[in-house]
Amino acid sequence: MSEEELQVLVEQLSLNYFYKPFRHTARFNSRLRTTGGRYLLISHDIEINPRYVSHGSLEEVEGIIKHELVHYHLHLEGRGYKHGDQEFKQLLKEVGAPRFCRAISDTKQKKRPHIHLYRCLKCSQNYSRKIRMNTDKYRCSKCSGRLEYGGIKKL
Repeated sequence: MSEEELQVLVEQLSLNYFYKPFRHTARFNSRLRTTGGRYLLISHDIEINPRYVSHGSLEEVEGIIKHELVHYHLHLEGRGYKHGDQEFKQLLKEVGAPRFCRAISDTKQKKRPHIHLYRCLKCSQNYSRKIRMNTDKYRCSKCSGRLEYGGIKKL
């Protein structure tokens, strides 16, 4: 789907479900990671995550667009456009827009694959850290002894 096709789709959905024209720009934003789309308050534009177009169905993309159009129309009318507002929830139900979009399975999850282990040479106190540290700069918290690097523990 091209950006021109996206613009036409947003304009059609706005007229079909809200009976009002969409007079701003709809575009793809590949920097969106955790959301399907967003409505920009200052410019009144709508941005859609292109991965939902490639991985999801057309119904899901239409749902995301309808959700953002709810923000759009309520904001322009000066009504409650935020997720917690009652007017927002009511209009979502009326047009059949989802409150949330499903997560895409190919999103990268940040996970530390290992833990760094340290031991005090004086009192044998053990320490574990997510990030490796310089043992010359740090001392044991119990006895102020020197620390020794003990290796990596895989998770």
